[in-house]
Amino acid sequence: MEDHHIRLTSSEVGGLWANYIADTMFVCVYKYYLAKAEDEEIKKVLMHALDLAQQHVRVVKKIFKEEGHAIPLGFTENDVNVNAPRLFSDEFFLFYTKHMTKGALVTYGAVLPHTFRKDIREHFMSCISSTMELFNETTDLLLTKGLEVRSPYIPYLQEVDMVERQHFLAGWWGKQRPLTAPEITHLYSNIQTNYMGTAVITGFAQVTNLKEIRDYFRRGKEIAMKQIKVFGEYLHENNLPVPITWDPLVQDITESPFSDKLMLYQISMMTAAGMGNYGTAISASPRRDIGADYVWLQGEVGLYAEDGLNLLIKHAWMERPPHAADREKIMKEKKR
Repeated sequence: MEDHHIRLTSSEVGGLWANYIADTMFVCVYKYYLAKAEDEEIKKVLMHALDLAQQHVRVVKKIFKEEGHAIPLGFTENDVNVNAPRLFSDEFFLFYTKHMTKGALVTYGAVLPHTFRKDIREHFMSCISSTMELFNETTDLLLTKGLEVRSPYIPYLQEVDMVERQHFLAGWWGKQRPLTAPEITHLYSNIQTNYMGTAVITGFAQVTNLKEIRDYFRRGKEIAMKQIKVFGEYLHENNLPVPITWDPLVQDITESPFSDKLMLYQISMMTAAGMGNYGTAISASPRRDIGADYVWLQGEVGLYAEDGLNLLIKHAWMERPPHAADREKIMKEKKR
């Protein structure tokens, strides 16, 4: 049964709105990447990513028009300069795409359970399916080119072993048990994510013309490097490898391909994703010392994220998300 006549719920409106803002940004980013990429195989992946972002924008715009909902401004051709010099290498474009698809799958997966109308459910299911295809395509190419960074190997279990002592949860003092596979997964992944952030921030700090934003980016890199050190120590203690930085994939240029608005939004989006990653990691890390570190570091990232939002607001770059009616304001205006 068709249910287009049913109004969109708050979760549906919010999900579509965020989808539109993010994908208009990705349209700008991938137009620039395609203008600079030289590797034909990587170009195919970037074209696929651009096509998906453009499809998502068209679908959301159509839904909002039919509903009589304002179309967000998002990001436009004014936020990208495809003629600017190359800021990142082809290999970086591929790593970036892999990380953005990982984040998109988490975001779409979180939105889908809160959608009700059939067309909205189908849209986000399509987003998940198409993003999975892009994720696989990107991963296959990274593996083919010998660029993919695999998580550490650990021994296979030879028998079932039940946890019998509460020392399994202990932390801080005395001899600690070896890291579990989920703990390793999140530590390793969060190091990779932070390294991606440092590479993006390094490039953005080079090209922004606003000192306060440059300082904000540099502060973000310092935070990320400190957190990488914390996570890396856990892996070192267990004789496990630590991922390497991707900063060398950033070119030495100063002309910006993106608006300050776009760059600041990109970092804010990545920071928010990082906070979500830490939350997931806490639930998968029984050792108290690891969980405590995630809580501490998540708070630090939260304060950094708040400062980023304040900068977006200060420069009038932050669109107000869909929100509940301000009944008190309405009643005051009615009394006038």
